[in-house]
Amino acid sequence: MANQLMFTQDNQDRIHAVENSFGPKGKPLSKPGRVLIGEGRLMKLSRRGPQPKVFFLFNDVLVYGSIILNGRWNKNQKIFPLEDIQLEDLEDSVTMRNQWLIRTPCKSFYVAAVSYEEKRAWMEHIEDWRSRLLQSGGCRPGSTFAVTWIPDHASAVCMRCADKFTMAQRRHHCRNCGFVVCGACSKKRAVIQHIHPTKWLRVCTTCHSSLDAKTQEMSRQRGNSTGKIGSDEDEVEGSSEEEEAEEQMEDHDPSRWMETLMDSLSPYVYLKPHHLRPQT
Repeated sequence: MANQLMFTQDNQDRIHAVENSFGPKGKPLSKPGRVLIGEGRLMKLSRRGPQPKVFFLFNDVLVYGSIILNGRWNKNQKIFPLEDIQLEDLEDSVTMRNQWLIRTPCKSFYVAAVSYEEKRAWMEHIEDWRSRLLQSGGCRPGSTFAVTWIPDHASAVCMRCADKFTMAQRRHHCRNCGFVVCGACSKKRAVIQHIHPTKWLRVCTTCHSSLDAKTQEMSRQRGNSTGKIGSDEDEVEGSSEEEEAEEQMEDHDPSRWMETLMDSLSPYVYLKPHHLRPQT
């Protein structure tokens, strides 16, 4: 009984510490039965190149955020249920070593660990606890996933109209296909159900047409006309604080080497041995 109480208190203290690190804007993380499994930093590929993020693996969700003060203050909290996560192993690239792809319905992104061993630890533990969650019978796996954004540097021209990007002609991303597009080719807005059921997101003209046709067909089948397709006059509400900031940034500096960024990573801490429920 004493061991059980110690386990429960230690786990709650760890979760409260993670919860508090995101401040008042973070969502509550304490929940009956939730256990903190591991934590550490990974490089996440964003529009401006690889950026260090802090990740927390729980027995039912994966949480990450932007680092403000190491170990004490984070922001832009993202929470993904483990049943909705799909992992894909990847070979090393020029800019990202020890990388893999994390797919979720609302966001898909590339991450990289400081070593191959840490990469395998992260992937195996995520898969292990996801399998346990699904085997418990209380959850169903996700079936639709968000596309990954094509990095800014991958195209010097709009991938729809081929206009060249300049300081005035900025890059944007279609939330439906992930293409790098210009402002003129991404004036349209649409609700993409698996990303967010109510918010209007930036989409390119090609995706807007296909989404419009699909929405109209679904409306006809339901016998109504409540389509969720907008135009450039619609208010953009769909981007998170992090994505809005990325939209306003200039092209990332290609001289910022991965080796320098990797030096800032802290090792993955696997907490499972300390969180195993003691036998009673």
